[in-house]
Amino acid sequence: MSMLPYLRAAVRPALRRSTPAQPGYDTTRDPSADSAVVDCAVYRDGRRDVRAQGVSCLTPREALREVRADGGFAWIGLHEPTEAEFAGIAAVFGLHPLAVEDAVHAHQRPKLERYDDTLFTVFKTIHYVEHAELTATSEVVETGEVMCFTGPDFVITVRHGGHGSLKGLRHRLQDDPALLAKGPSAVLHALADHVVDGYIAVAAAVQDDIDEVESEVFAAPAKGAARGGDAGRIYQLKREVLEFKRAVSPLLRPMELLSERPMRLVEPDIQKYFRDVADHLARVHEQVVGFDELLNSILQANLAQATVAQNEDMRKITSWAAIIAVPTMICGVYGMNFEHMPELQWRYGYPMVMAAIAGTCFTIHRALRRNGWL
Repeated sequence: MSMLPYLRAAVRPALRRSTPAQPGYDTTRDPSADSAVVDCAVYRDGRRDVRAQGVSCLTPREALREVRADGGFAWIGLHEPTEAEFAGIAAVFGLHPLAVEDAVHAHQRPKLERYDDTLFTVFKTIHYVEHAELTATSEVVETGEVMCFTGPDFVITVRHGGHGSLKGLRHRLQDDPALLAKGPSAVLHALADHVVDGYIAVAAAVQDDIDEVESEVFAAPAKGAARGGDAGRIYQLKREVLEFKRAVSPLLRPMELLSERPMRLVEPDIQKYFRDVADHLARVHEQVVGFDELLNSILQANLAQATVAQNEDMRKITSWAAIIAVPTMICGVYGMNFEHMPELQWRYGYPMVMAAIAGTCFTIHRALRRNGWL
């Protein structure tokens, strides 16, 4: 037992080289195999440093060590990491526990927060769900999330959801070394621009759905078709637009801060690019707000059409009831079986009564038709 402290002292340096500081994440294994790490690379002068990577994929710890030794920055991409998988990375990069908790657990509100030397940004991604026909249960938009930790020499992106892959974004940035050379803030801008461009594409598709519903609501109904049958589809589309709005509206303030307020972690040249992103986001926000108001108007018009159709039906029913009341009254009088009633013994009594009924009903029908009730 007396040799245990010495054995621990001898083994501890080896453990530091081969195992993580936090349990649950093995920094020595290939991050692309059975792990939440999608990609991990070092960038110097705007180019991916293949020499630092060698023949095998870098681990986040190795990437940070390369950056701290020879400069550049590390970009680690993760997809839906668990607490255990993210714990080691958070310890290596010194991420704040509150930001780590938000990154692991999805369904966060878009925001921008600063923790010491790290910016934590949350984006809501929007994906348009293709559908052959819009129904009362159609899913129009699908949301996901992308969180971004931006430090002086690292970027960590955490993606939640089955869409919104950042692989294409990484390749586009690698094709523009001049922009990527500006550091982690260039990746943050590219991510924000990528998300907002997705908003613009989804807004155009949703506009087509709204135009289709609007045309059908105000089009002349087919013969025998009932008015007001589109209310379910309009309400479902309004729910999807509301979900779209929840992704866009909270992001306005973070984009304003990134484009207007000087930040140590954001290059001044990159800040100019954020202004363009903020402008596009403001335009999308105006569109989404307009969608919401337009759908309110369409829904009210649809309900008004249903009410008008019901009123027309009630007027027709009332008109025919008034016409039928005439023969009903006369027949009711003559059906009382009194012995002494006028014209009972007259040869032309029956034809006269029938003629009187027909004439009265015709007069009432003509008057109601002239007034638009029939």
